[in-house]
Amino acid sequence: MEFSNEVLFFGGFAVFVIFVMLLDLGAFSRGGSHVVKFKEAAIWSAIWVALAVAFYFFLRKFGYLIHDISTPEALLSVTQKYYKSISLPESFEAGKVALQKNMALEYLTGYLVEYSLSVDNIFVFILIFSSFGVREMNYKKVLVWGILGSIILRFIFIFLGAALIQKFDWILYIFGAFLVYTGIKILFSGDDEEEIDTKNHPAVKLTSKYFNVYERFVYDRFFVKNKYRGNKIYVTPLFVVIIVIAFTDVIFAVDSIPAIFSITKDPYIVFFSNVFAIMGLRSMFFFLINIINMFAYLQYGLGVLLTFIGVKMLAHHWLEEWGFTNQHSLLVIVGILGISIVLSLLFPPKEEKAA
Repeated sequence: MEFSNEVLFFGGFAVFVIFVMLLDLGAFSRGGSHVVKFKEAAIWSAIWVALAVAFYFFLRKFGYLIHDISTPEALLSVTQKYYKSISLPESFEAGKVALQKNMALEYLTGYLVEYSLSVDNIFVFILIFSSFGVREMNYKKVLVWGILGSIILRFIFIFLGAALIQKFDWILYIFGAFLVYTGIKILFSGDDEEEIDTKNHPAVKLTSKYFNVYERFVYDRFFVKNKYRGNKIYVTPLFVVIIVIAFTDVIFAVDSIPAIFSITKDPYIVFFSNVFAIMGLRSMFFFLINIINMFAYLQYGLGVLLTFIGVKMLAHHWLEEWGFTNQHSLLVIVGILGISIVLSLLFPPKEEKAA
């Protein structure tokens, strides 16, 4: 049985991500569940960022391996399918190098967008843990497994979206209009937070429908056998929280994935940028949880970012004619995020005095 180059590359990539995830989780140590300190979070955040940057350089050198670009015909096929807006040199080798540089740039831009939008997830994850009464020592385990579930769901979402875009190009305009709406909504909603109804949450109802749910937490266990109820297997509330985390992340993906499709039409690049961003999200959660209030205007920056990307999708034909490239997009995105962070540090909002 023969496997395509794309399948083999995906298999190797999946094994690598799972290995690092297990290492991060502590599966190869006896440490067990523990409260993640700032230093540990900072180290793992740096590791995931370093891996993401290393993958950028990998794509620049070996990006041809993803689509098995070993012939001029394969290069032409991939370019026409995913990279119609770029013009390649006539030489096969020069064309391959140019395409790899473009793939790497699109990956880096997509990664930056996804990583930035993940800040929204952090606010919601804090709310979820608080609403369900999860102990701080179990945050790490829940986040890792919840995010792993979301990777599987995003995989389906990304390749389904790519197939639709290939068949119906006008979907990009729907994505663009949705992102403009979402960005403007964020700008006007500010820091408003919605409460989580733990009993009527869709993920909770779905889990309760297909599983026996135990009424209380049992240490850091996801499953428990109840000998007083016929040795039935029950899922604990901690397992339910994992489902809620994965469900919530997919809801956020409705914003972020269309945003990355404005940068690249290559589903593999979209997937890789998503994986590195959300795998780094767990470490970033613990890294930012104590200092997130320092970046009061970042939320508004994300609103401007989504609005810009939405407008870019709506006007992509005109922007291409005017020579607006992915390098320009990257500069605008970095500028928006940089300005929002600098303003947060220079002009922190005044705390309201108690009456």
